[in-house]
Amino acid sequence: MEPTAGPVRYQKLLLWDPGLESEEEEEGTAETLILDTWRPQDSSGNEVGGLPGAWARLVAALLLLAVGFSLAVRQLHTQGGSTETLGSVAPPPSGHAHHPGVYHHGAIISPAATCSHLGRELLVAGGNVVDAGVGAALCLAVVHPHATGLGAMFWGLFYNSSSGNSTALTSGPAQTLVPGLGLPSALPTLRLLHTRFGRLPWPRLLVGPTTLAQEGFLVDAPLARALAAQGTKGLCPLLCHTDGRPLGPGARAINPKLAAVLRRAALAPTPDLAGEALLGLLARDLGLEGPSAGPMPTLEPALQLPVPQGILLTTPSPSAGPELLTLLQAALHSRGPSSDPCPPLLQATVTPVSSVLATVDSSGSVLLLTSSLNSSFGSGHLSPSTGVLLSNLVAKSAPNVWACPLILHSSLDDTEADVLGLVASGTPAVAKVMTRTLLSHLAGSQTQAQQGPTESPSICGQGTLLQVAAHAEHAHVSSVPHDCCPFQGF
Repeated sequence: MEPTAGPVRYQKLLLWDPGLESEEEEEGTAETLILDTWRPQDSSGNEVGGLPGAWARLVAALLLLAVGFSLAVRQLHTQGGSTETLGSVAPPPSGHAHHPGVYHHGAIISPAATCSHLGRELLVAGGNVVDAGVGAALCLAVVHPHATGLGAMFWGLFYNSSSGNSTALTSGPAQTLVPGLGLPSALPTLRLLHTRFGRLPWPRLLVGPTTLAQEGFLVDAPLARALAAQGTKGLCPLLCHTDGRPLGPGARAINPKLAAVLRRAALAPTPDLAGEALLGLLARDLGLEGPSAGPMPTLEPALQLPVPQGILLTTPSPSAGPELLTLLQAALHSRGPSSDPCPPLLQATVTPVSSVLATVDSSGSVLLLTSSLNSSFGSGHLSPSTGVLLSNLVAKSAPNVWACPLILHSSLDDTEADVLGLVASGTPAVAKVMTRTLLSHLAGSQTQAQQGPTESPSICGQGTLLQVAAHAEHAHVSSVPHDCCPFQGF
């Protein structure tokens, strides 16, 4: 005699989808389905007053199949209805909406939409803010050769919410490859940062940038403006039409030599080897036996300045970090910003051209990266064997006034406390805007970290300010000017 049993309970199966996550689960997402497929049976296996046992089991199986199909259709309908465009702020399934630039998990902001998208893809793939930031920086090295590249010098500031530690990334002292040409340091510098703090495999970060260099990328407005202002001397055929005219917005540029360098860099097992292939090719181009010494990037503790509202973090000398802290300390002591519209500590005789990006996750980890070739398109020397534009940042160059990333952590003793990150590019006027933004935040503007800084008129020139924050378990990104830099998140 077959044993009797109680009702069979089936739990609704929900397929996991990142787009369906939210802090609040919908009520009723775990319904209980009770099918009365078991009834008392007689000794012959037939149900009392019903069909034979075999038929009953067949009917039960068909019912289960129908229920499963219904649930699958419902799940697919839910997934289709929740599909969002990249960077969308459509309400999640829980029904609450976000302001633009506010995300549940992580976000990245950079001067190029292509690179912000690539950084988001790395976050979604399970990478952390270092993976996203380094991948986006390598992307910018391909699509924004006027402001950054493998020939650029990098500075970075990383706050790790898991450990509570803050780390400054430096490219080391500027070195001269040949007179007027700086020694490239981007690859070993970014590789060092990733080796220490990245999560995804190093080759994964180079897939997107390599593809862009090999298959081509569309010239965007910032690059087109730089080309129109600079001219094409030394930049053909990379950024020119066949008749010598500079490429305009929407034109496709390819750089297969750079793609080959990135493929070789992807195989480098250590930071120092990441740049060796590039240096060897450059030496051949320039008729050198080889550089006397390679780049010397470092990771060191960030500079700190305690303030009543927390602690300020920035990069050490020869960046502008120490000078910026001095400026902020003086402003805080006087309870207001300096009356000088262009702070002397941050003035420069030549306006530097630089590139910035920022990435943040909802737990409070932040990475700020800034890089420069010094001048627009650097030295203007395009290496024929590598597709790399070399900088004119050489030994004994002036302090890097373009590098002053800043993080405010409201409490180093509390890893879940709010974090605010600011990074600027352009001129000392941007540092002034950054200072005013921070002073406004310290003065108690609680909406500053959520809605982004209020755009201020430029006093000493044009520039860009990026702001990221972790607040209330959400990631926030914004910029000044507000539409200068595309952001992506999830």
